[in-house]
Amino acid sequence: MNKKVILITGASSGIGFDAAQALARQGHKVYAAARRTELMEPLKADGITPLQLDVTDEDSMQRCVQAVLDAEGRIDVLVNNAGYGFFGAVETVPMSEARRQQEVNVFGLARMCQLVLPTMRAQGKGRIINTASIAGKIVLLYGGWYHVSKFSVEALSDALRMELKPFGIDVSIIEPGGIHTDWGIIAARHLKESAANTPYEASATAEADTLHKAYSSRWLSSPHVITRAISRAVNSRRPRARYRTGTFAHSGVFLHWLLPSRWWDALMRGFSKIRL
Repeated sequence: MNKKVILITGASSGIGFDAAQALARQGHKVYAAARRTELMEPLKADGITPLQLDVTDEDSMQRCVQAVLDAEGRIDVLVNNAGYGFFGAVETVPMSEARRQQEVNVFGLARMCQLVLPTMRAQGKGRIINTASIAGKIVLLYGGWYHVSKFSVEALSDALRMELKPFGIDVSIIEPGGIHTDWGIIAARHLKESAANTPYEASATAEADTLHKAYSSRWLSSPHVITRAISRAVNSRRPRARYRTGTFAHSGVFLHWLLPSRWWDALMRGFSKIRL
């Protein structure tokens, strides 16, 4: 396995933290980037360099990429993992929040790609690994704006993969299913906040409670399964276009393909009645 210089965003917790640690232990030189660098201090024990990064701030993104180039002279792999979920009815989520979610999940990701691509093209090789979600394939009740962002990541990654192949740059998408992190708990809290004192409050509160229970349980997959997928995308001689893994990942997408739209809608609207 060739040692690679890897920049991974959203590395202060969950999947990003776990992946940074695993890739460093495989012998790669890893730069872990996130807004809160203090949360990444434990990663230093594995030789990982924490970097401050806000993917909504142009200067921050430029400084982050340049810091890696100044230290290593190259970037072999960019893992775009930064992102978050804000659930709520399309009508009641403020447009400022809807735009921010696209800024973080889509435009920040796209800008990080733009910043590393001149170096990768000059190298004649490179890899971009974008963390999408099965949320880019299916839609849950009250997840509208989040799903918009993840559908966009799917399309953007497909476009990049075709554009960059002639330059020796591979693009892979990671599509997690249900993963045991704080993501769902945070999304549930946002859902309750956005639905308060609106016509959607009763339904959204029930949905949020079920979402919170699901992500507080142990039946969801460990972040390690996503780390393994990222590792395969990093280390494979010919990385796949998509790595789909985690609870409900394959079955959810299959059901969405199989069921008529009205049946799927009824299934999603009945999610809050499931006893976990």
